[in-house]
Amino acid sequence: MDALFLGMGSLLIVGAAYWSVGRGTPRPTGTWAMSALLTAFALAFFSYAPSVQNTVENAVPHVARLLSNVASVCAATAVLAVIFQLDLEPVEARGRIRRRLLLLAASVAAMTALFAAEEALDRPRLRALYLLVFVSHLGFAAMDFLLQAVRQSQSARRASVRVGLRIAAVGCLFALVYVAYKIVRLVSTAVGVGLVHHTECSSPVSGTCAFSVTAPALAVLLIGVGLTLPAIAYPISHTRRIRWETRSLAALEPLWHDMTAVMPHIVLDDSAFADASAFADASAFADASAFADDSDYLLHRRVVEISDGILALRPYRSRAVRESAERIYTADTDESAAAVEAALVRAALAAFNAELPPVELAPPSPRALAQTDLRGEAKWLVLVARAYNRQTGPVADDGEPRPVGA
Repeated sequence: MDALFLGMGSLLIVGAAYWSVGRGTPRPTGTWAMSALLTAFALAFFSYAPSVQNTVENAVPHVARLLSNVASVCAATAVLAVIFQLDLEPVEARGRIRRRLLLLAASVAAMTALFAAEEALDRPRLRALYLLVFVSHLGFAAMDFLLQAVRQSQSARRASVRVGLRIAAVGCLFALVYVAYKIVRLVSTAVGVGLVHHTECSSPVSGTCAFSVTAPALAVLLIGVGLTLPAIAYPISHTRRIRWETRSLAALEPLWHDMTAVMPHIVLDDSAFADASAFADASAFADASAFADDSDYLLHRRVVEISDGILALRPYRSRAVRESAERIYTADTDESAAAVEAALVRAALAAFNAELPPVELAPPSPRALAQTDLRGEAKWLVLVARAYNRQTGPVADDGEPRPVGA
């Protein structure tokens, strides 16, 4: 038990430091609230550790309970601060956070005063009032966050945010289990019937420990993991995206080089590429100079230029060449369709370069028409470019290769 709680507390402190320390980029919304949240959760875990409880209670009897409860309500308020900053407009978020902080200060002051009075006077009713303040604050915060997390998880665009909020929502359910346990203890204390008898915890699932220790510990863990997951997942997904974009750029290079050698007019200058009217997703390219060295910018630029080149070659896309290519690449797969498209492009480039007259047009590839965004089009053109790189020449009317420019 000691190693578990101290270990989790230390892990959460590391997470809080990760959020607090600058990383050379603007701090995301909710940075300080997240750091406060993880720190409060870490303190709650430390307060659950038997070694910490024994140490602090040697100085002040039963004070470990107050410390863990204060850490819990502080964490609950920090959780709300995070979700408010993510879900609401800044002015509304600041107003709600300010009210929650005032409520937190009042709750902590009342709990501290009632705890001191209970220890001095040894009156069960004071303990009941203490539990009432604690449970009310914690239950209100847990339910508020649960509703906010569920609503936000349904509209979040990033998968890591959706998954993280759902994990945090499950953590809220464990927090509500803990609140229900405390309510039962509160009723038991108020009426003096002894419904619940607290026992020393020998394991996480023994007796009341499943409700008094394990449930809040799981709530802390799941909420902390859920809210931290997007920050951990983003660098990983960003690195994978950069790697895919770099590899895609390399795969597109030979096709792009051959097209621009024959049709230099398809190369866009920065001012043209930054023109918002030229793109369906122009907001991502509003300032081309700011993205001049970015793989995302370069990849999308290559995709647009190659797509323009394919449109320019449309009068030279021979139906006979397509039928010959389809006899060679017969499988009903994206790779076979890309190989047919590559053969068409290679033959059209040769016809354009040789200034041959237009031919009976081949219809566009259904898979090419199915791409509705730049990323999907990039994936399709990468398949076409790789097939193009493997082919030695265009497929002629008789199904035999012919060199470009013949």
